[in-house]
Amino acid sequence: MPTLRRQQLEQYVQQRFGPGVKLQSFGPIGKETDASAVKGYGYGSPIRLTFRSNGKIHRTVLETMKPGPFGHEHPADRAQALLWDYDSYGRLPRHVPALDVGAFTARGSLFSIAPAREFFVLTEWADGTSYHVDLERLARTGRLLQVDRDRAKALARYLVKIHQVKRRDPDLYRRRLRELIGHGECIMGLTDSYPSRFGFITEELLRTTEEASNRWRWRLRNRAGRLAQVHGDFHPWNVLFRRGDDFTVLDRSRGEWGEPADDVTAMTINYLFFSLRRWGRLHGPFEVLFREFWDRYMADSRDSGVTETAAPFFAFRGLVIASPLWYPHLSLKVRRSIFRFVENVLAAERFDPADVNRYCRG
Repeated sequence: MPTLRRQQLEQYVQQRFGPGVKLQSFGPIGKETDASAVKGYGYGSPIRLTFRSNGKIHRTVLETMKPGPFGHEHPADRAQALLWDYDSYGRLPRHVPALDVGAFTARGSLFSIAPAREFFVLTEWADGTSYHVDLERLARTGRLLQVDRDRAKALARYLVKIHQVKRRDPDLYRRRLRELIGHGECIMGLTDSYPSRFGFITEELLRTTEEASNRWRWRLRNRAGRLAQVHGDFHPWNVLFRRGDDFTVLDRSRGEWGEPADDVTAMTINYLFFSLRRWGRLHGPFEVLFREFWDRYMADSRDSGVTETAAPFFAFRGLVIASPLWYPHLSLKVRRSIFRFVENVLAAERFDPADVNRYCRG
């Protein structure tokens, strides 16, 4: 973390409040130093800044947030909390007002982002065709080409490679399992997005799916040695293929570290999904790709544990593809097969890639 100095602090208050502002004193609350001091304070502690502007003395508090295990591990987490502080403090009666929100550079300079209302990310353009186009062709023709097998194996090898990068952080592994259940984009957010009843899908069915998934969280929470670099949303729409098996990935989500089973299940459930829509079971080219993906991944990664951790991640992805919101035109028959798959995978001790059709039958 950078250490701020008098010159940087004075430049900041002048940029934010006007060029005539003079910094009087600064430092941790109760330990302010004269503004002539050279060194400031260690990033992470709230400090009081006192400055003079238009003949008036202003006393302010500059607050930061340290990394921690309660959803504060990443810079984006801390930015989210501080942006919320700035936006909300002034709306509560008697609350101390927020005057600004800003950021630090790596060298300790401060700058304001108070005018910002929405944020964006700018990326390079990548040529290619979404992988789901291949799967639509396979569902339409039923003809498996060599390029299809090559691409599935290339995707499996890619996951093996990125999952080799490990990190030892039990709190972060537990956080990712917690987010799998409670994040607005994951299981609880999905169950809340379903109508109160949709055909056979009732609130009771959604509740029991959620509860069974949470039991898996408790089974897995001490397996922190599995924490690895992940993509986090590795489905066909986030993969662009060019010639042969050359591809680029898009839109990784929810953090760079997680459980490898998240990526493996995100891709392979789509082979099942496209096959269910065409044949009502895992069949033909999709059965080949499903089995070859799992076989290649497990052979190259030597990670038998992925079958022991896959269940709640399949539940998450199953709730996505069975969703009336995300896929409004699916038949109830296909949705029922997906829910049977999810229920039976959650009930099994470990996932067996050879048993997919049995899971789907109930």
